[in-house]
Amino acid sequence: MSPIPPSKRRDLDRFDRAILQILQRDNRTPQRTIAEAVNLSTAAVQRRIAAMESSGVIAANVAIVDTRAVGMTITSIVEVTLVSERLEMVDAAKALFQQAPEVQQCYYVTGGISFVLVIVAPDMIAYEATTRRLFAQNEAVASYRSLIALDRVKMGAQIDIAALP
Repeated sequence: MSPIPPSKRRDLDRFDRAILQILQRDNRTPQRTIAEAVNLSTAAVQRRIAAMESSGVIAANVAIVDTRAVGMTITSIVEVTLVSERLEMVDAAKALFQQAPEVQQCYYVTGGISFVLVIVAPDMIAYEATTRRLFAQNEAVASYRSLIALDRVKMGAQIDIAALP
């Protein structure tokens, strides 16, 4: 994900922040309910949501699926170190990880490793096949380390709107 250019950034006022608080809890909340909660007209709420979507503040409206409910019983956090941090190698790894459906999250990081990924799989056989394809058979990968999650303590994508500058 590339940074939002300054021309697309949007300053959030108290109404935008209040709308975002509600949408983060449930993005299917009717706009009239949001309007009543934030003391605006439904049309104003609609315009503000559209503006936040077009500016990239609201990146997506999605359903969060419980991985266990659909048989994805393995969640792994994987640290990946590349052979080199050359631009073409990093870009190739980003592209590979981005297109892999098992990769739920991917971060290019500092601190001696190159990437941290969150991967889901239905079982260890499928997980091993994924690690072979993405890491073991990948000449750009120097090493990787898997941390298998025993329990999901917290998962979410909500931003603490009250803490925004």
